[in-house]
Amino acid sequence: MSAAPTRIPESLLSLAVPVDDLVAYYRNPRTGDVDAIAESLRVNGQYKAIVVNRGTHTGRPNEILAGNHTWAAAQQLGWDQIAATFVDVHDEDAARIVVVDNRTSDLAGYDSELLADILEELPDLDGTGYDQGALDKLLDHRSLPATIDLPSDGAGTGAMAKLEYLQWGYLQWSTTRVQITAAEVETLNRIYERFLTQARSDLGFGWHLLQEAHSDTAEAPGADDDDQTSAPDAGDAEDEDGDDA
Repeated sequence: MSAAPTRIPESLLSLAVPVDDLVAYYRNPRTGDVDAIAESLRVNGQYKAIVVNRGTHTGRPNEILAGNHTWAAAQQLGWDQIAATFVDVHDEDAARIVVVDNRTSDLAGYDSELLADILEELPDLDGTGYDQGALDKLLDHRSLPATIDLPSDGAGTGAMAKLEYLQWGYLQWSTTRVQITAAEVETLNRIYERFLTQARSDLGFGWHLLQEAHSDTAEAPGADDDDQTSAPDAGDAEDEDGDDA
């Protein structure tokens, strides 16, 4: 876990104003996850300023147009200051800023595979807005290679050997894949370890898994002792389809 940063970085300190001097936009249509934003502020600090309307033309001084939930999260964390930039606009322009700040966020999308790669590379998910369950869903839908090239194990298999690919949430061989649970991963690991001990090689494990009968089972996390899950059957392949103003 990375060390906690300064709440407001030096580059934004000149914009810091008392949290209690600001008020939320009086008719904000956006609903946000204040807890998630608070977690981000705790881990990452404030990395961008919120936008506040001075209120000369609206009669509502120091009203937040962009960053209402960031401000609420700062209050939740007990911050006494927050970085803010100021505009001074009429009601119509204030409403436009509130709406477009939310709408541009809604219109954005993700390269899900790249996002999964980035999240996997982080030492933890703190301050990202993602938990392990959300990451697992991204990994479930990531495109998988049919095989992986591995160095020869010296058993006369040639310069390179092929191994079926075990991906988080899926077992894949050739063009077929089966979604698997955590308990089934444990079961597969047991079968794999026994196969490796007997064959002294990974080669042919996928064929062995499909063609041989296996009695191994692993208890699902949190299940009763007699509630066990068997290894996946080859015929069960399925694909799961799947801030702030």
